[in-house]
Amino acid sequence: MGRYDIVLWDVDQTLLDFKRSEDYAVRHCFRLFGLEADDGIVARYSEINEGYWRKIETGAMGKKEALQGRFADLFEEIGVKGVDAAEFQEAYADVLGSVYYFLDDSYKVVEGLRGTCRQYAVTNGVSRTQRKKLELSGLAGLMDGIFVSEELGAPKPQEEFFARCFARIPDFCKNRAVIVGDSLTSDILGGNRAGIAVCWYNPKGVKKSLEVKIDYEIRNLHEVRRVLGA
Repeated sequence: MGRYDIVLWDVDQTLLDFKRSEDYAVRHCFRLFGLEADDGIVARYSEINEGYWRKIETGAMGKKEALQGRFADLFEEIGVKGVDAAEFQEAYADVLGSVYYFLDDSYKVVEGLRGTCRQYAVTNGVSRTQRKKLELSGLAGLMDGIFVSEELGAPKPQEEFFARCFARIPDFCKNRAVIVGDSLTSDILGGNRAGIAVCWYNPKGVKKSLEVKIDYEIRNLHEVRRVLGA
């Protein structure tokens, strides 16, 4: 048996290339509403979106308010009028869930670990979006469970999110679990708070920007086997 036999996988920007899907979804939805989004608009949306997600993670703002607010802010900033932010958000959520791109052959990585450990997806985001892309990508069928913050009533990195995940995992043992994710503010901080090992997926080798404890750091998802001791 390896070092860990319970793996909690972050989804966006860990198993799946969220930035690429985001780019596609923003441009596609702009066209649906008779608009055009250039590189600058996509980049600015991404910045606004990240700011709102930090508010969701800290509990400073509710998810519904934030999801609509990000588009309302963007439209005001770039001078778009006559487009309802709530309606745009609904379209965006559907489109975002319909497209996916694997990072580091993530499907093969997860598939290759089957039988050696139990694997769970732990994700923030809109439930129907996350579940749709996990199903379409085939990753859902490889997981032993999927935990979405919207369904659990608390987001990563809050302790409540992890406590509710742990309660749903049979024979859960903190010493046998590790979370793998790219976000210091969500995955790594959350794992620290929850008292489990953390593996920071840092493909670009960026400098740590938050005072958190990192047990393992990897550049490629294939390195997870080394972390697990598999």
